[in-house]
Amino acid sequence: MRSSGTVVAVVPARAGSKGIPGKNLRPVGGRSLVRRAVEAALRTETIETVVVSTDGDAIAAEATAAGARVIRRPDELSGDEATSESALLHALDALDPLATLSNADQQDQHDQPRDPEVLVFLQATSPFIDPVDLDAAVRRVLDDHADVVFAAAPSHAFLWRTDAQGRAVAVNHDAAIRPRRQDREPEYRETGAFYVLRTRGLREHRHRFFGRVELAVVDPRGAIDVDDPADLALASSLAHTLDRAAGHPANPHADRQTTRPAAASGTARWPLAATTDRIPNPHPHPHQQNGTP
Repeated sequence: MRSSGTVVAVVPARAGSKGIPGKNLRPVGGRSLVRRAVEAALRTETIETVVVSTDGDAIAAEATAAGARVIRRPDELSGDEATSESALLHALDALDPLATLSNADQQDQHDQPRDPEVLVFLQATSPFIDPVDLDAAVRRVLDDHADVVFAAAPSHAFLWRTDAQGRAVAVNHDAAIRPRRQDREPEYRETGAFYVLRTRGLREHRHRFFGRVELAVVDPRGAIDVDDPADLALASSLAHTLDRAAGHPANPHADRQTTRPAAASGTARWPLAATTDRIPNPHPHPHQQNGTP
């Protein structure tokens, strides 16, 4: 298929969840997790269509109220063993191929099927997605600097694992040397918040990492992935502060809001090449997917 030059965001949000029952509808700061993901995408300047892929009626209703289109995901793609990529590819196939084009474009293309140029994979379990970060990542792919850009948070952690005998083994450092934090280059962990993918590459490789991969370095304070009740409690405790800093009204009764928020403004943090040897930290002052979401 040929690229259409459009950008579509897909939020996979299945009804089942073992760690937190009904997780995608749980509120954080007065808005459900799925609503927060949809609204983050709608606040960008680059994303034209937001789609929620779900097998749940309540999630479908919430997504529609938030301003997203809904694609019904079949049961075989909604279980614990289904991959996120399978949900993304199903969403691409299920989308009206001309829905994101203007009438003139549709006539020009003689109703030929077209994929969006860029697919943005958003996870509702990341409640603090910054539209500015998202826009910067999308533009890297649109401007042909990268094929994949994903959210990552800087870390200076000393990581360890245990061997077969249960003994501790250093992973990312020499245990005999303890450099100061400021003397160590940061490493980066996937936050899971978003992955911006060139659609052609996703279809060809059928996984999310291919071609030229870059990091979109995000503020680690909001890099929370809600997997269990403790994560949900932490996100809820931070919502008032982080939502106010992001310019979102702190309204605990706002989870039925349906109007499209204004586009976010601000200075985007620049994505970084994943293979760069020395990567500067754009946050000098701190201000896994197994199974489909």
